[in-house]
Amino acid sequence: MLSFDPATLIARLIVLAVSFTIHEFSHAWVATRFGDDTPRLNGRLTLNPLAHLDPIGSLLLIVAGFGWAKPVPVDPYTLQRRSPSALMWVSLAGPLSNFFMAILTAVPFRVGLVSVAGYLAPSQGILPSAAKILAEFVQINLLLMLFNLIPLAPLDGDKIADYLLPPSWARVFEKVRPYGMIILLLLVMVAPYFGFDIIGWMIGPPLRALFSLLVG
Repeated sequence: MLSFDPATLIARLIVLAVSFTIHEFSHAWVATRFGDDTPRLNGRLTLNPLAHLDPIGSLLLIVAGFGWAKPVPVDPYTLQRRSPSALMWVSLAGPLSNFFMAILTAVPFRVGLVSVAGYLAPSQGILPSAAKILAEFVQINLLLMLFNLIPLAPLDGDKIADYLLPPSWARVFEKVRPYGMIILLLLVMVAPYFGFDIIGWMIGPPLRALFSLLVG
């Protein structure tokens, strides 16, 4: 649903230009460090937002708070030859980048440069306070991290779980993987209308706990 809160809209625009870009660049950089040149050859080893942003995913983030960037292409066979854990680290790099951005953005709250009270106080005038923009940026980055850790393809959590879980679970993931996007869309867009906000139940508690821990 479209939000007309200026702080949210400004934070979402910053997330598009900064968080999505760094998230995808992190995938590309780690893959390159493991010897896979596929991201570089496809022009993804860059901090230029235009190389990473998806038009539909960007628009949805602005109007609904849910969006995506273009996935970074990698060669799983090259990564597997380098290290059995390489694809897992490439996948984990994106969510970790969002977590680090949330931590860095929360620093002004912790050192007293920005007041938590300023985030909680009602907006005065048209432009939002720095506290509101920073807090929204922290919150959206935490949301992106947690959402991407859900073990469903095409999210990063699919490859992370595939590496960490026992082989018997890996076979289950292999069967579910082709239907991952359909399941994800049903969970995000359909289930809430019937009172089953499963994604919210999964993400809500850790999101609130981490936000409170970082911002105070």
